[in-house]
Amino acid sequence: MASRGIAEVATGAAVLLVAAGFLGFAVAHSGRSASGGYELTAKFDHIDGLTLGADVRIAGVKVGAVSDQRIDPASYLAVVGMRIREDIALPKDTSAEIASESLLGGKYLNLTPGGDNAMLKPGQAITITQSSVSLEQLLGKFIFSVTSLNGSKPAEGPK
Repeated sequence: MASRGIAEVATGAAVLLVAAGFLGFAVAHSGRSASGGYELTAKFDHIDGLTLGADVRIAGVKVGAVSDQRIDPASYLAVVGMRIREDIALPKDTSAEIASESLLGGKYLNLTPGGDNAMLKPGQAITITQSSVSLEQLLGKFIFSVTSLNGSKPAEGPK
């Protein structure tokens, strides 16, 4: 009976150690770390669905993460801070847009490098931006346009 209790405790301890190992591995390899790299900012009209830690990508490849979100009190624009890998140099005419991973998926920040010879320095801002597209607004516009088209047709009576 006593040996059964010791075996249960040892098994429970082993399960907890394995779970802690998996948790440590998941945190270390989650790709959500914003450490290292240099900081840039960009201003947007709205950033619906973009969260802290969201990917910053170039051509679909993750090159950084969103590190800050705030409102500019003078312009009422959303200011997004991002941390970019040190080995990625971005031209001054780089553009930033908020894109969707899928129809129902999360948002990420997509960068499109320009052709300027001068590069952005840490702390500078990306000035060419495109805000996120709201699925609800698009659906609302579509429904409004369909109902206005249906309402403008003359009613046909029986022949």
